[in-house]
Amino acid sequence: MKAWIFPGQGAQYVGMGKDLYDHHITRGFMDRACEALGVDLISLMLEGPEEELTLTENAQPAILLHSVATAELLRISGQHPDVVAGFSLGEFSALVVARVISFHDALKLVRLRGKAMQEAIAPGVGTMAAIMGLDATQIEYICKEVSPEGNVIVANYNAPGQVTISGLKDEVLLVLERAKAMGARRAVELKVSAPFHTKFMVSAGEKLKEALREIEIKPPKIPVISNVTAEPYPDDTVEIRELIARQASSPVLWEASIKRMIAMGTSYFLEVGPGKVLTGLNKRIERRVVTDYTDGRLNFTNVTV
Repeated sequence: MKAWIFPGQGAQYVGMGKDLYDHHITRGFMDRACEALGVDLISLMLEGPEEELTLTENAQPAILLHSVATAELLRISGQHPDVVAGFSLGEFSALVVARVISFHDALKLVRLRGKAMQEAIAPGVGTMAAIMGLDATQIEYICKEVSPEGNVIVANYNAPGQVTISGLKDEVLLVLERAKAMGARRAVELKVSAPFHTKFMVSAGEKLKEALREIEIKPPKIPVISNVTAEPYPDDTVEIRELIARQASSPVLWEASIKRMIAMGTSYFLEVGPGKVLTGLNKRIERRVVTDYTDGRLNFTNVTV
């Protein structure tokens, strides 16, 4: 089985998608997307400035556009996945490829999601941090010790010995100190605008739920592994809407999601979209499977399928 995996926020960079925009098929696709959204994402992606591209409300649709345009080129060349998953924001790319939501609806949703996540908590109150070199259970214990109320939690289970914590800034920094004292190889605060995938994002999920009532949702054509459950999305459209809304305030079970796809019979993963972060994570999760990436390789000659 072949899986396509889609990157999340943080994968953006100035110059992303230049090769896509130079391609005669995807140029029109990208222009139409920007026209529908009413935002000149192309200029932001190709020329920046970086600080504007990095804004959540811009980065999220830019990454979605890059990922889905790449997937469209793969499809036209005769390539198709058997199962899909996406990291956080990347799950929307996966849902588009699985025909659960339309691309234009997804663009509007992620733009709304980005704004809602930034507005959910005052700037500077929350943050996120990466910790490497300790087990997830050790980090969970420190988080509960620092804040029994759940003001800091493990928000991304990325790979063995590699997690991201998220929450109120003071508590996050305290967890970092304790993680370093316990022997963490790396413990650093990330440059993010909010504590994503925590209870502080519940209001963003509620706004997303309202928007989801207005768009058409279809059962997946192929399995989509949910960040929230690390299991395939159900066929029931009410449950699908609920999972999409919950995702903003729930931890990303990425390591478990990759292992679930391997248990389903997946032996080849292709990272579809900007960067190759997920390719690196896969090598930490399971070296015996093949993982490749698409960014900057549009001739497909170096992509094993």
